[in-house]
Amino acid sequence: MKGDTRYISVILPLKLEWEPCYRLPAEMNDVNSGDRVKVMFANKEYLAVVSETGIIPDTDPVKIKPVLSIEEGLGRILPQEITLWRNVADYYLCSVGEVYKAAYPHVRINLEEARAAAKEKIASREEKIADSIRKRIARLEAKVEKRQNMLSKARKESARLTYSKELESAIADLQRAKEALADILDKTSKNGLQRTSDYKDVTLSPAQALAYRKIWNGFEQEKPVMLKGVTGSGKTEIYIKSALECLNNGKNVLYLVPEIALSRQLEERLSEHFGDRLMTFHSGRTPAVRRDITESVREAAENGRPYILLGTRSSLFLPHSNLGLIVVDEEHDSSYKQDSPAPRYNGRDTALMMHKIHNCSIILGSATPSLEEMYNCQAGRHNLVELNERFHGAGEADIEIIDTKAERKKRGMTGNFSRKLIGHIKKTLARGEQVIILRSRRAWASVMQCENCGEIVKCPHCNVSLSRHNDGRMVCHYCGYTARFTGKCAKCGGELSSLGAGTQRIEEEASALFPEARIARLDSDTSKNRNVDTRIIHDFSHGEIDILIGTQMVTKGFDFGNLGLVAVVGADSLLGMQDFRADEKAFQLLEQFRGRCGRREQKGLFVIQTSQPDHPVYKKIMDNEGTEFNSHLLQERKDFNFPPYSRIIEICIKDRIEERVCRMAGKIGTIIRNSFSEGKIAIMNDPVTGPFSPAVDKVADQHIRCIRISLRKDRSLSGRKGTLKNMVRDFEKVNHYEGHITINVDPS
Repeated sequence: MKGDTRYISVILPLKLEWEPCYRLPAEMNDVNSGDRVKVMFANKEYLAVVSETGIIPDTDPVKIKPVLSIEEGLGRILPQEITLWRNVADYYLCSVGEVYKAAYPHVRINLEEARAAAKEKIASREEKIADSIRKRIARLEAKVEKRQNMLSKARKESARLTYSKELESAIADLQRAKEALADILDKTSKNGLQRTSDYKDVTLSPAQALAYRKIWNGFEQEKPVMLKGVTGSGKTEIYIKSALECLNNGKNVLYLVPEIALSRQLEERLSEHFGDRLMTFHSGRTPAVRRDITESVREAAENGRPYILLGTRSSLFLPHSNLGLIVVDEEHDSSYKQDSPAPRYNGRDTALMMHKIHNCSIILGSATPSLEEMYNCQAGRHNLVELNERFHGAGEADIEIIDTKAERKKRGMTGNFSRKLIGHIKKTLARGEQVIILRSRRAWASVMQCENCGEIVKCPHCNVSLSRHNDGRMVCHYCGYTARFTGKCAKCGGELSSLGAGTQRIEEEASALFPEARIARLDSDTSKNRNVDTRIIHDFSHGEIDILIGTQMVTKGFDFGNLGLVAVVGADSLLGMQDFRADEKAFQLLEQFRGRCGRREQKGLFVIQTSQPDHPVYKKIMDNEGTEFNSHLLQERKDFNFPPYSRIIEICIKDRIEERVCRMAGKIGTIIRNSFSEGKIAIMNDPVTGPFSPAVDKVADQHIRCIRISLRKDRSLSGRKGTLKNMVRDFEKVNHYEGHITINVDPS
């Protein structure tokens, strides 16, 4: 083999702990890091990313396979992207290939064809714009010629003056039209980012302006800024103002939100300020659109045309460059955490990684910051900026807690509605105001039980009860299994009774109680259809819906100006989670929901129906003691060595055979525990919990066992995590048990 043969290492979209080496054929001299190449691996073709060139192979060159081709039609992966992939893989204990697959999930070998089709579609749209300008130019040229002729033939001075002014104006219009055409032809963007006029500014209140100045003072210290603003204080206006500043300076902006539904309302609002410079990216968009936007972000950066991108956590892996600002709205929201598949990353924490990689500013915003963020602020790692004044001056909503146990004793309940709540809803509707009702469970009923033998109808593939839907189906909300609802017990033939009302049943009861009201439902069943979801949010915000019933998604960041009453039905389910974060999450959700109403000059009403009226979470909300409650929870976490004072890693073992999953979980649990106790990885006294069965210990025919490991936060944390990862990998190889074990860092 010739001495000048070049070798490269590549990243494959696979779970590999190493980066394979390939040989570049003689005709492929111009290959650089970030290029995408087609290679053979395990007798399959893959699109790989070149991670390094000019390497010295550590294996026999004869065994090294050649690169098949260079995918020249695809944009080069940026160095910042690969750096982010490596950081995410290192922190969340997965492979770089798994992060690459998550970043570019729709890349296929025939992607060039799809991309060519997208180019053709966009080119067609741009050509229509260009044609329109060309027609205008033709009209203006004719007008100029006509005015020139009229000017040359004019006899009177007044006529000559008039034609001269008209000619001057027409020539100026013609010049502007030609410049616009040149701009379209020279700066055509794949995502349709067209030439945009000046951005629409936003006016801040004195309190917002003060917070804005403090935020930019924090940016000068190159620290992340935590904006803690009460609901309705106008955090979004501050985000917009900050984004405008960045775009005017030629920098790009990434604006993260936790939910797709939230992005849809916010998209309309942001477009008023940023026009066509705004792009939106989330899993609700088609693969073709997401591919288009990926290349649009890449090309917009190459052309020096700043953009603002609104997206969910997956938008972190777009090919961003020249970032000036990252906004993480509702940073506390657990939807930022991906639980499956790998990488099991948290969008908020990954955004903080990007902040360091791109050396850009970052704002984390919330009315109810996570305890992790409050800890970072107390430790001085992040700057805290508070905004405690509502934008329109309205005070906090009044709170009323209704004891459902007491109401049932005195026959004060009609279905799932107390008479007190019914009265409040009627008064609110009579004033022409709107109502939102929260029920944390969807479907018609969450459990069905036989009245004769007591059997609970369960999914045959999961250890969970089937939920009854009002279309005659019983559905498993874990694996999607569906069966017909007959009303009869399959075991004894007895009658099935429905327990635990979901959003569908609440909607049905509300329709009977308030027949004149316009009622809609917003949950994961309705949000599967983007058009329905968008229409519901639009109709409610424009006053075309009187009562909106939904799950947790109705509590998140929406701004409805005519909302007079928000109510929680069955609030106890929010507190019953088997999670050390249960109280924190319940408090955040309730406080966020409370802030949905009374967002203008009016003061709203927040009603909680519960059978535990004395619960500490309700007490703290009633007394407006959020800060004190967070301090109490932080001290509790410290006492029990829970995050943010430690790092939790959850190892999950899944198997179709229950006996084997128990045996394997026991074996790896013993290995980990012995390693800790013997000090092999220097984490003495760090607790290991398990193996244990989670609350739902069987999903899609897979039996589940978990092990939780709590690690101290010190300088050796990264090394200990890496050792733990190697321990799991070695266990899989020795026991031929690949594909059954997952590692989840910082589980939600």
